[in-house]
Amino acid sequence: MNPIYQYFQYTLSFIKRHYKIISISLLSVLIIGFGILILFLGGYLGPSYSDEEILNFQNDEASEIFSEDGELLGKFFHENRTATHFDELPKVLIDALVATEDSRYYEHEGVDSRSVLRVLFKSVLLGNKSSGGGSTITQQLAKNMFGRKDYGIFSMLINKSGEIKTAQQLERLYSKNEILSLYLNTIPFGESIYGIETASQRFFNKHVSNLKIEEAAILIGMLKANTYYNPRLYPEHALKRRNVVLHQMMKYEYIKKDQYDSLTKLPLELDYANKENDGIADYFLSKVKIKAQSIITEYNLSNDTHYDLEADGLKIHTTLNAKLQRYALYGLEKQLKEKQQELYQQYKAEKYKKELEHLVNTRFDQLNVENKETKQEYFTWEGNEVEMLSVKDSIKKELLLLHAGYLGIHPQTGEVKAYVGGIDFQSHPYDQVMAKRQLASTFKPILYAVGLENGFYPCKYIRNEIDENEEGWKPSNYSKTTGGMYSMAAALAMSLNIPTVRIYNNVPFKALEEVWDNLQFESKLEDFPSTALGTTDASIWELSQAYMAFANGGFYVEPIMITEITAADGTVLYTSPELPKSHRVIQESTSLQMTAMLEKVMNEGTGGSMKNRFGVTLPLAGKTGTSQNYIDAWFATYNPNLVIITRVGAATNQVHFSSGRNGSGSTLALPITAYSLQKAQKDPELKSTFIPFDSLPNYLSNTLDCEDYKEGTDVEMFFKNIFKTKSKEEKQLRKEKRKEKRQKRKEKRGN
Repeated sequence: MNPIYQYFQYTLSFIKRHYKIISISLLSVLIIGFGILILFLGGYLGPSYSDEEILNFQNDEASEIFSEDGELLGKFFHENRTATHFDELPKVLIDALVATEDSRYYEHEGVDSRSVLRVLFKSVLLGNKSSGGGSTITQQLAKNMFGRKDYGIFSMLINKSGEIKTAQQLERLYSKNEILSLYLNTIPFGESIYGIETASQRFFNKHVSNLKIEEAAILIGMLKANTYYNPRLYPEHALKRRNVVLHQMMKYEYIKKDQYDSLTKLPLELDYANKENDGIADYFLSKVKIKAQSIITEYNLSNDTHYDLEADGLKIHTTLNAKLQRYALYGLEKQLKEKQQELYQQYKAEKYKKELEHLVNTRFDQLNVENKETKQEYFTWEGNEVEMLSVKDSIKKELLLLHAGYLGIHPQTGEVKAYVGGIDFQSHPYDQVMAKRQLASTFKPILYAVGLENGFYPCKYIRNEIDENEEGWKPSNYSKTTGGMYSMAAALAMSLNIPTVRIYNNVPFKALEEVWDNLQFESKLEDFPSTALGTTDASIWELSQAYMAFANGGFYVEPIMITEITAADGTVLYTSPELPKSHRVIQESTSLQMTAMLEKVMNEGTGGSMKNRFGVTLPLAGKTGTSQNYIDAWFATYNPNLVIITRVGAATNQVHFSSGRNGSGSTLALPITAYSLQKAQKDPELKSTFIPFDSLPNYLSNTLDCEDYKEGTDVEMFFKNIFKTKSKEEKQLRKEKRKEKRQKRKEKRGN
């Protein structure tokens, strides 16, 4: 007998004998299945939320920081999201979304029955993941709002059921357009960004309202898999997916075939802008965040509110000028690119090469590690590079890097207009604007200001000679020359050290210390003659306060970086005071005379290359500075509306240039400012802010009307005129005069 037939007969006999049991079992399964289906479709299997919870739902929204000229500088966030309203969403974006994700969106009330049944039987019961998600846009919104929980093997069933119920609530509580807006604000796009506005800014550097149809199709295409279809990482995938979206738009008659044909032929074009990693003001933003958090904390305590700086979509308006910031970045990069190569060349020479190797070995021994090679990413001005480096090679690269800081600040208001804290925030976050280094000759104007208030005046002549009977430390000029007498103004213009120390020795130290403290310097000023030459450490930030006082009539002005903070709904949480906090530190007449003398520095002295070499003709006063052994180069300059301080140096004082040709303040730091001001000078808007200095008032109008140099005191000159030298001696004297003139020219090119 056929075995199959036997099996059939046996089965039929079994069913007859157990008919009732089998019938009851099948009926039970059908009832249970039908019950599960009812519960599933009714949303009773999953988590539920009250209407109030849904209405009060709020996405985390990044706070945005803007420059004074309205440019987005960056964001503070838990989730990087910027909310957008429906009326800001272009029709092509909505059409692409509906055509691709939910073609019957306007017909259902949150749940598409056909899709749900397909998901239930194919995806949930049969485990066929390729059958599609089946969720409507509203269900996807429910998932994005409240997430999914783990229920083991029943996770899909339970979560989908909960999303059905929540979707039905959403349709009841919100309009179709509101749901679309909520959905597009919740969706993730990878790269830690959320929401369509943030994605539009990231990939196309434009507001969502300005998206073209092909750009909208790219972003909607990413919803299927935001990494796989990321247009930056996988442009080919993104292009294919874009064309699928466009095909869906044609299929559902949102575009015509000829549009589809032309759009699918377009290449992929991005304008990628990651303002979180590649912003123009990262160092500045790190300071703004600290200050903003302090302001918000104080506001919350005072008003019993709970604003979150990283979640509530605050708008933070700052003082930074985006144009000037870019010019500062340009100047710093242009100068350091060139000088970095010069430093590399210097340390290839045998003498300096040995010094560097000794320093590298010392640092390596301190680490107590093996000199293994690993793949490392490191900064270069041509872009970050990755290669196999040993520990010693890595140390050497870091030691040889030149670092710099640039601060631009309004002397009347204290508003920070430009802030470059270093060469690259991601790899070198240490802020050079706040780093303390020896001030060198940029300290001299502070001393000279105290001198003006204690018996000195710009035309007072000061001996440029060292007394032979003086013991201990003795100053020397940059040019190594001595002799004659220089006016106070000329001594500052040429940055002469010997006359400067003479001023220091003839003013009360207490008076100098008082001005120093009133300017809010943190380091203690020591009463040593070498202090006159700037051996005290201070930061760019601190030094700016002194030069602000010269520019604004003698006041310390507290710097500000934030002008206003508003909540997402427009509520003003903070507005900066109309008048900055300030107090007088020097007399107005002192500030006016200091400005006149520091203008002389720029026109005739060590700052002369600003005009002569770089062609910057803006009205400026300023001072260069070079610390011992060319370890740090400084340049401070100002106008009635802007103070700029720059400093350049390696991370350690053991690495530096060997001569003033590359390492002095006038050759290393000044050009950074000069390059930035070349740009500002060509910018009509910025150029207009560089107003001329006021003329000296009548009582000070002749304060600089004197010769820079005299050969000796008035008494000495009197006797020389009476007792004429013989012919041979006259010739020798003329020869010495010529020598002095040559020396004078050299001194003008001093530090």
